[in-house]
Amino acid sequence: MSASGTAAAGQVEHMLSQVTPGRYDAYEQLLHALADSRLWMLLWHGQAGSPDAQYGNMEVDGLGYAPCVTSAQELAVSGWNRAHEVIAGRDIARALYPDRWGIWLNPHAPGGGVGIPWPDLRRIATGLDRMPAGPLRLSEPGIQIPQFYALLTQNAHRTPAVRSLRRAWVQPALGTPYLAIGLDLYDTGQASVDAVRAMMQQSIAAVPDGLPVSTVAMSDEYDPVTMWLRANARPFYDREAHATAPVVPGAGYGYPPRA
Repeated sequence: MSASGTAAAGQVEHMLSQVTPGRYDAYEQLLHALADSRLWMLLWHGQAGSPDAQYGNMEVDGLGYAPCVTSAQELAVSGWNRAHEVIAGRDIARALYPDRWGIWLNPHAPGGGVGIPWPDLRRIATGLDRMPAGPLRLSEPGIQIPQFYALLTQNAHRTPAVRSLRRAWVQPALGTPYLAIGLDLYDTGQASVDAVRAMMQQSIAAVPDGLPVSTVAMSDEYDPVTMWLRANARPFYDREAHATAPVVPGAGYGYPPRA
């Protein structure tokens, strides 16, 4: 193993020792270390590189994980007597998260090791700084910004690519809370994406200073904010409902009145 590989493994194992319940800062540093490290994936069947190779699997709290160890030394300590595969952290993250599998680091260790669920593997695969640190607390926004919602709704109605809009207040485990706007589009071609980007830029002018606003695609089946919006948030703009709903005098923007 190279000196750089040994250093990366040492960093992962150091951060593993720092992770305790509630230490989200240490967990986030562990994710960064994993992205640049190598992992020893335990194979239940087959040999590394063979067509029948199959990772081990375990289930914790309803989520699936593939067990692995963080170094050749940990592999020896674990007593694993089947084959294994050495793979880069980002590569295993890219391979596992689409099937909603996480990894479990050093399950043989005192205390049982540490699990990295698939949403965090997705963050490693696509860029840790691009998505908020979990676990996320999501709720209906409590902040009152009617001018922004009014302008955004008007601009969405003028943007044919937009089917509907939803909203959520997102509080990451680390970082600043923000308003998320869920974009449900009829198509995701470049022309539509450019039109929606312009729509958001025009609407952001009505956002109070200091309020962060982000967008998520409602077509993203892996984004935790999108999943929450689908399950819990009604659209505050719905083109198809708007086209068929009767005009209600005095009705404002936001959730339509219930029938």
